[in-house]
Amino acid sequence: MRRITTLFAAACLVSSPVLAEQVDLGQRSMLEAVRGLKPGQYVWAPNAAPEGPALLVVNLATQRAVLFRNAVPMGASTISSGKKGYETPTGVFTVLEKKKEHYSKTYNNAAMPNMQRLTWKGVALHAGNLPGYPASHGCIRLPIQFSSLLFGATKLGMTVIITSLPVAPDQSATPELAGPTAAMPTSLARASYEWHPERATSGPVSVIISSTDQRATVLRGGVEIGSSPARVNGAVNGGWAYALRAWDETGQHWLKLQFSGAGAGMEVSPGEGDRFDVPWDFRHAVQTALRPGSIIIVTPQSLRAGSTGSSLTVIENEGGTP
Repeated sequence: MRRITTLFAAACLVSSPVLAEQVDLGQRSMLEAVRGLKPGQYVWAPNAAPEGPALLVVNLATQRAVLFRNAVPMGASTISSGKKGYETPTGVFTVLEKKKEHYSKTYNNAAMPNMQRLTWKGVALHAGNLPGYPASHGCIRLPIQFSSLLFGATKLGMTVIITSLPVAPDQSATPELAGPTAAMPTSLARASYEWHPERATSGPVSVIISSTDQRATVLRGGVEIGSSPARVNGAVNGGWAYALRAWDETGQHWLKLQFSGAGAGMEVSPGEGDRFDVPWDFRHAVQTALRPGSIIIVTPQSLRAGSTGSSLTVIENEGGTP
């Protein structure tokens, strides 16, 4: 019976309306190419960023996924996310588990090749049928070849941002989060903070700012190296992130990525740094730790329960389907 089920699931994969097909970039940029992809198509240009920390952005509105390495877009694909009643959640996730060969414990042993788990409750990246619209039970389906390439390019703990914006990520000016501005509120300028860079001397740097907790946490290689009180002026709504794409003689170059909402665009206004109130010495410490590929995440969610670094309970009901 297991053999028959496995063969049937494999047949479902290859019977996609459009078979997986790699598209040549030509003279287009990655973000230009992703807009024109048809169901089952993907682009892959690893030489655009041969090494560095990776970040995957999944857009439910456009049914696209873009892989950034060292904050440079180097791969993109069409997807199929959760259908009505099984909607894929938006937010910030990490890759919790990776298995080249995996079968769903909820949906009749359905094959989930190149599975990368995002939650213990049934949301994962994996190869599957791509009809051109949301059709899964919550997982993010990918073309089989792209899912294999992505599997080889990622590591456990990689950040995955799932958004619902009807636009692709756009390049932006620096958000000025890492350095004080003249107009910066000073209410927390001299507040106490924690800074222990010796806890982790290497690895990608992420800064997570919770507007609910009014706190910023700095991680390097998944280890907390700093924390500080922090306030965000204005509504955070679904939250957003900044990815440091490059840092050269002209300054820092960022991408701004929102997690949800309609969004009028992703440009960073000149006074964006004025929205953040943290100790100035903490800002300077963060500045020294940032590298191309670093991510600053702003979220309305509390980080107090199950904070970063806590162990997670594995739930037997795994979910997901191709």
